[in-house]
Amino acid sequence: MRMAFGIVIAVGLGLAACQPSGGEKAASAETAAAPAAATPVGPPRRKPGLWTQTMSTEGMTQSSKICLDEATEAKMTIWGQQMGDEICAKNAVTPTAGGWKIDSECDFGEMGKNVTTGTVTGDFSSRYVMKATTTTTGATMAQANGTQSMELTATWEGACPADMKPGDMTLPGGMKMNLNDIAAMKSR
Repeated sequence: MRMAFGIVIAVGLGLAACQPSGGEKAASAETAAAPAAATPVGPPRRKPGLWTQTMSTEGMTQSSKICLDEATEAKMTIWGQQMGDEICAKNAVTPTAGGWKIDSECDFGEMGKNVTTGTVTGDFSSRYVMKATTTTTGATMAQANGTQSMELTATWEGACPADMKPGDMTLPGGMKMNLNDIAAMKSR
């Protein structure tokens, strides 16, 4: 059951993608006259195509596949930031030596409050690895509460197959869902 919940967390991270807000400052008269400085590049985006994701947690391993295009990746990054301030009081992605550090505090109501810390490394064109620890409290499903560590390794497989459209994700057991459709239901 906790593995299924882990998949829900991974999907939630995938769905959670509003680009970071803040950090942008209004230009003063002095800076407006100066040549524009290069805009800082945010966390990298995954290469469009088919990604195989293998998640290991509590001694179990499961794989899924996700088809991404640029529009889907822009909405559903791996950084878990789409939920917004109303769900996540903290959602920080900061560069570190060799990768990125993630820290979040999100309230999913009956699914509990999650505090997640972790790292993401890789080139995002062929492979990346996310290692995260999430502590869940206050979930109505008692077995969802507790601390869970997971490692997700993703490998780019090439173009999406003809039977998958952007946002399609196949889960263990062959279940297929579309993350774009789920995100659209969330916004209603």
